[in-house]
Amino acid sequence: MYDLLIIGSGPAGLSAAIYASRANLKTAIIESGAPGGKVINIDEIANYPGIASISGFDLASNMFNHAMSFGAEFISGQVTNIVCEGQVKKVICEDNTYETSAVIIATGTKAKLMGVPGEEQFFGRGVSYCAVCDGALFKDQPMAVIGGGNSALQEAIYLSRFASKIYLIHRRNEFRGEKSLADAVKSNPKIELVLNTTPVEIKGDKKVNSIIVKNVITNEEKKLMVSVVFPFVGTTPISNFVQNLGICDEVGYVIVDTKMETTVKGIYAAGDVRVTPLRQIATAVSDGAVAAIEAERYIEKIKR
Repeated sequence: MYDLLIIGSGPAGLSAAIYASRANLKTAIIESGAPGGKVINIDEIANYPGIASISGFDLASNMFNHAMSFGAEFISGQVTNIVCEGQVKKVICEDNTYETSAVIIATGTKAKLMGVPGEEQFFGRGVSYCAVCDGALFKDQPMAVIGGGNSALQEAIYLSRFASKIYLIHRRNEFRGEKSLADAVKSNPKIELVLNTTPVEIKGDKKVNSIIVKNVITNEEKKLMVSVVFPFVGTTPISNFVQNLGICDEVGYVIVDTKMETTVKGIYAAGDVRVTPLRQIATAVSDGAVAAIEAERYIEKIKR
């Protein structure tokens, strides 16, 4: 029986674990992948307060070690369901079931698929959603990056150190990402902007060799010869295991109040998985702190 179970080990989950374990709550993090979440795949983070520049892997490692130093446990597992039995929450995993007084959902998001022919067929053979993981494998080869948000801009800049050329394909004429990133992209000689354009099909033989794109204004289609395609067209929340609780919006993001609490007492959500106007490491860390403190107050109240 745990006081608090945190599902997910990204910045929100690790921040919550630090605050909860420091408050002497019996705390465990349940994670199906590597500690750190998507942050470990970011090459450079330059907007985390107090740290001018750090790799995502190093920042995540520091957070994880910090949480473990206060006694939080780490459980490797895939959560499939949460069942509430009075004040006890049963967190059901594929291989085990754990009981707890409170839960913080901090599972974040996953990459959204473009839904074009060839995307799933060539996954792992020229379609990748992780520039840090796979960029170096295509050294001195042409690449395509799809998207116009911060992720697409950051990854295009990172990939330019490996690529012979990058086509940055975006369906609008302006980027949605930060101006500083957009300026860096526009000034990079290796990056060619392909604006007002959407992907139509990814083509290849055993591996990707091209992408067909269409101009949304003229409807003209053209083929771009590339060896790899990196789609960064948005994310979807990882919340399928709580759909039965009625705490998500129509898209799947978890709805919480200012205390990070859902409509189910003792269940909280923090970070990118919740309904929020901004999804950044700094906001995720803040969410995790709030959720942990409110969970501590809830647990203290039910134990009286």
